[in-house]
Amino acid sequence: MNNLKIFAFTVLTTVFSPCLGQDPKITAYGDKISTGALQEYLSILASDALEGRETGKRGQKMAAAFVKSHFADLQLTRPVGNDYLQPLDLYTILPGETYIKAGDKKHANFTDIVFYGNDNSDGEVSSPLVFIGKGTEADISELDIQGKAVLIFIDGPWLAGNKEIIAARQKGATMVFACNTAGKDEFDKMNKQVRSMVAKAGLSLTKPEPSDFESPGIFVLSPGMLPELMGVSFEKLKAAADDKNKKALRKMKPVEVKYKITTDIKTVSTENVLGLLEGSDKKDEIVVITAHYDHIGVKSDGSGDLINNGADDDGSGSVAVMEMAKVFSEAKKNGDGPRRSILFMLVTGEEFGLLGSQFYTENPIYPLENTVVNLNIDMIGRSDPKHKNQPPYLYVIGADKLSSALNNVSETVNKTYSKLNFDYTYNDQAHPDRLYYRSDHWNFAKRNIPIIFYFDGIHEDYHRVSDEVSKIDFELLAMRTRCIFYTAWEIANREERIMPDK
Repeated sequence: MNNLKIFAFTVLTTVFSPCLGQDPKITAYGDKISTGALQEYLSILASDALEGRETGKRGQKMAAAFVKSHFADLQLTRPVGNDYLQPLDLYTILPGETYIKAGDKKHANFTDIVFYGNDNSDGEVSSPLVFIGKGTEADISELDIQGKAVLIFIDGPWLAGNKEIIAARQKGATMVFACNTAGKDEFDKMNKQVRSMVAKAGLSLTKPEPSDFESPGIFVLSPGMLPELMGVSFEKLKAAADDKNKKALRKMKPVEVKYKITTDIKTVSTENVLGLLEGSDKKDEIVVITAHYDHIGVKSDGSGDLINNGADDDGSGSVAVMEMAKVFSEAKKNGDGPRRSILFMLVTGEEFGLLGSQFYTENPIYPLENTVVNLNIDMIGRSDPKHKNQPPYLYVIGADKLSSALNNVSETVNKTYSKLNFDYTYNDQAHPDRLYYRSDHWNFAKRNIPIIFYFDGIHEDYHRVSDEVSKIDFELLAMRTRCIFYTAWEIANREERIMPDK
């Protein structure tokens, strides 16, 4: 064999070794990925006992403890100060003590009043309250509302952006009290909606500043409360609002109202779970394999099954990471450990905005410049309607966005070992579902770290209580996990590091 042929052979075997056929040693490890183990892990992680794993709640803490125990059993390196948990604090804005006083009676928030917005009053406020009818320009043209609270009747079901409320504030009203004239049913509906919004309040890595509470809110009142507050029946107030010559409206005398508004900052403590399998001669280079183990918790209302178990989203990805960690660890014990280190990381807070992975990339345990690739798994246990009764498939997103070398490895490994049908529908960054930006890989990709996002599609049980373990196709889940395992094996062991194209 001449030197040119030797050089060509070396390049092929080093860079594109899977093209030359399956390696029996690698397939032997891939075959150890077990449907039974995946089912065992998922039956715990997505059980009712874990209450939907909502970020910061008891079920998420139980899930973190379960994964931590698994990593400890595998004797993975503890990356975070001799622990597997990377703690982080998230913040949310919630209503504090908020009420209206009518006479000597205090009406608390979410009873027959609802405060909608973020605000803080300086203790209990006492103010004249002026009834301004429907709040039209004609209604308030002869009324003095500067520096006073106003009561307005609203016909529509929702209040955000109401032009009369905006106009009243522009003319000096210090607080707006609104009543929906459709009746108590409409008030109860809004009360329920706002309570649900509060129950699922957003989380942030950034602690809110006092200025975040300066947006003026609105008190919404049940019609039944008005006689107590105004000393006039609801019917009489409605007649005054409907009076076209405004005589009855002008005769309405202001009353004194007392109210208090408090907005609290709640700290939500949560954690990423990390375990490192140290590599050999290239151990400073890190392959990161992620999935999110949080979900959306328990529905705040309704009857029957209220637990969002999240078996597919993302219990399936989480157990795939756990099983790969087990098989890679076994390979290392047998002397077949990876050349590069592999960081297995289950992240928190994905459902609230990719917060756990954002925190890690802003506070990396291992330098990001040493992070070779992120393989992210988010839902791989089901089939979507497009692929019902079709051959095994997997949506692959982002493999070609930053590194053509990664895309080549992904394609070659699949054709050699797994032979899944790769569907690139969502790989288009302009796709209306924008999935390239919607899971934890994005926090690595935006730092120019090559990524692959593995996904099974949006099915009928997405973010529903019906996303149950019983609906997982464990054979398909195992096939997809093996595909990702083979890809990770090649990336961790090849001579040349995967690099971004530019």
